[in-house]
Amino acid sequence: MFSKFRNATDKARKLAIEHQNCLLPFIPCFRNLINMVEQQNSSSKVQASYELCRKTFTPSGAPPSSSAIQKLCSLLDTFGPADVGLKEENRDDRGHGMLGLNRLSSVARWAQPITYVDVYECDSFTMCIFCFPTSSVIPLHDHPSMTVFSKVLYGSLHVKAYDWVEPACYPKSKEPGYPAVRLAKLTVDKTLTAPCETSVLYPKRGGNLHCFTAVTPCAVLDILTPPYREDAGRKCTYYHDYPFSAFSRGNGAEIDDEKIDDLAWLAEIDTPDDLYMRQGAYTGPAVQTRCLNQSFHVKHYLKC
Repeated sequence: MFSKFRNATDKARKLAIEHQNCLLPFIPCFRNLINMVEQQNSSSKVQASYELCRKTFTPSGAPPSSSAIQKLCSLLDTFGPADVGLKEENRDDRGHGMLGLNRLSSVARWAQPITYVDVYECDSFTMCIFCFPTSSVIPLHDHPSMTVFSKVLYGSLHVKAYDWVEPACYPKSKEPGYPAVRLAKLTVDKTLTAPCETSVLYPKRGGNLHCFTAVTPCAVLDILTPPYREDAGRKCTYYHDYPFSAFSRGNGAEIDDEKIDDLAWLAEIDTPDDLYMRQGAYTGPAVQTRCLNQSFHVKHYLKC
């Protein structure tokens, strides 16, 4: 009986050695791949941002702490175009935009498109990049119940932003044919030129309704938390701003005559026909997540 057991053990040992020998040629390649991924993971600012966002943000949209905001801003402040895979020769994309939406006019169809690049998205936050040709515009829009971090990676971008006047203020009289408007106050009206600090807007302050206009070819890295989600009430709405003098004085809030120049009436509009975007490919360091499997990490690319 012992001899049979020993023979079976010897066969099992021999079989294991044979399998090990078959795998030997692939082990260096596998180790090189793991080392390459480890090296990229440890050195990527994108990965570091993902890790910080993952620890900080939740799908519920709970406001991040001031210390967490400061940490993320400090990290984003160090970003340049190369950190997200952008190159100098790709900055001014003069493409004709044949991938435009069918509803665009013939003129807009040939305009230079804004390129949208999806970096990472999950239930808690979105990381994305907008690449602007000169003079291109993202019209005035809002970020309901959201906190947004914006970092200009290169070039110059003009930002015009409003917050709602609280309590909500509407015109005293509503004449036929006039749009429904609500009063807002101007909070930001300036040009950001890289390198510059990260801008942050909050659900009710900091310029939650804003418009971007490219002064030069430029790119912006955005982190939004929580992401747009229509069924949760986070739908992107576009607006047109009218000067304060266009409508009668409002009801619902005290109006300081000295600050009238900073006030505007905002009216909801449909998505502008000349908002022309195309999808771009992300070529920077991939965002990676880790899954513990016994004694080693299996890393994979994931959209949660």
